[in-house]
Amino acid sequence: MAKVKAKVSEKEMTVEEKLQTLFKLQLVDSEIDKIRVLRGELPLEVQDLEDEVAGLETRINKLQEETNDIEGAISKKNNEIVDSLESIKKYEDQQNNVRNNREYDSLSKEIEYQTLEIELCNKRIKEFTARKEEKDKIFNESKGSFDEMKDDLGTKKSELDSIVADTKKEEEVLIKKSEGIERIIEERLVTAYKKIRQNARNGLAIVPVQRDACGGCFNQIPPQRQLDIKSRKKIIVCEYCGRILVDDEIIGEE
Repeated sequence: MAKVKAKVSEKEMTVEEKLQTLFKLQLVDSEIDKIRVLRGELPLEVQDLEDEVAGLETRINKLQEETNDIEGAISKKNNEIVDSLESIKKYEDQQNNVRNNREYDSLSKEIEYQTLEIELCNKRIKEFTARKEEKDKIFNESKGSFDEMKDDLGTKKSELDSIVADTKKEEEVLIKKSEGIERIIEERLVTAYKKIRQNARNGLAIVPVQRDACGGCFNQIPPQRQLDIKSRKKIIVCEYCGRILVDDEIIGEE
């Protein structure tokens, strides 16, 4: 592609020069678009996967915390059972040395109470264990999904890094060239050009007339309008798609 001519002031640039410079800008930006198309949806896929992995990691950590809490609760109930068994043993020993039935009955009630406490603890341990088994199942499923996603993320990041590495230098050169061309063109034209590019499906804001039709939307251009375009006396846009039109001979001038 031919190098951009030395900077020309806005006042000195003719309409023809503006059209030629805009077309050069379009060619450079189209090359940048090709590089980004080569990357495809990978950057978005990588971002989505990173978000999913982060979300799943948070869920796994929360499940682990909940499991730890349940294990702590089970351990506490087991300790309470040990304490109750020790109390029962103590009360039974005391029963052997009671002086009357009232003391014996009182100790019996304490033994009965501790026995009920043990039953209640065992019931709670059973409930906690069931909850832990459920949490463990969800944890293992989530961990499996997490490992798969992480592997997939690693693969896609490697693909993206490889593509970026192959095209980064070329893209940087083209971006610098694009910015250099933009500085030559008056600001209002650059703004209009960028707006058209954003709205155009293929990023083409400047298109040549080919086979009597707009090179962007392919609608027919009337003969008189084609003559006006060829004269390069004013900037003309397609009445159908809004793209800036140039004559096809401008292609050979690049």
